[in-house]
Amino acid sequence: MMTTPLASSRFLLAAALLAGASVPALAVEAFTAQYNASALGMVGEGQMSVAPQPGNRWQYSLTVRNQAVDLSQKTVFDVQDGRMRPLSSSDSSRLLIKKKTVNTVYDWSSAQATWSGDVKPDRAGPVKLAAGDMDALLVNLAIVRDVAAGKPLTYRMVENGRAKPMNYQIAGKERITIAGKPQEATKVVRTDGDKQTIVWVVADAPVPARILQRENGQDMIDLTLKSWR
Repeated sequence: MMTTPLASSRFLLAAALLAGASVPALAVEAFTAQYNASALGMVGEGQMSVAPQPGNRWQYSLTVRNQAVDLSQKTVFDVQDGRMRPLSSSDSSRLLIKKKTVNTVYDWSSAQATWSGDVKPDRAGPVKLAAGDMDALLVNLAIVRDVAAGKPLTYRMVENGRAKPMNYQIAGKERITIAGKPQEATKVVRTDGDKQTIVWVVADAPVPARILQRENGQDMIDLTLKSWR
């Protein structure tokens, strides 16, 4: 989704855990989505994509770039029992002159997640995995799917050396402009202390139409969908 969100956590938009009861059968499809991006008040570009990988796996990628920020996140995942299951991830970020790289392994055979790279010793894991656990990046797909299905937006995220439950609330409908066209969107909100994530979901789009991360009342990251294919 800045010891800011960019430097300290994956762009969530944060959040993830699909409670077992809330997960319907899932069909993953490849796509590429382009975003207008604003980070630290500077305009840039963003892209999300899902692409097939060997062995019935998928890679979900996010990039956000402007003059101050260069963020790249990738998660390799598969689908088990209708759930998106993270297998590995790699994150690299540059915030002004500060750089950070973190790699994660989700070992489902031992039910443990571990972290390496620029991580503190107490955040290297292992953390016990449970069915339905996801990483922060995958929650983008989960929110879109669960809003469309009318499912609870209740998740558990395994990220940065810890497991954390997260709950989103539907805050009504809003008209937003996507690619020059006004559309009705479902507004979804999560507040955690002085941090807030707001996600707008429109019909037929495979990813959120807009994602806004705020901290201490200030906009930190703002992504608005331009197009997808």
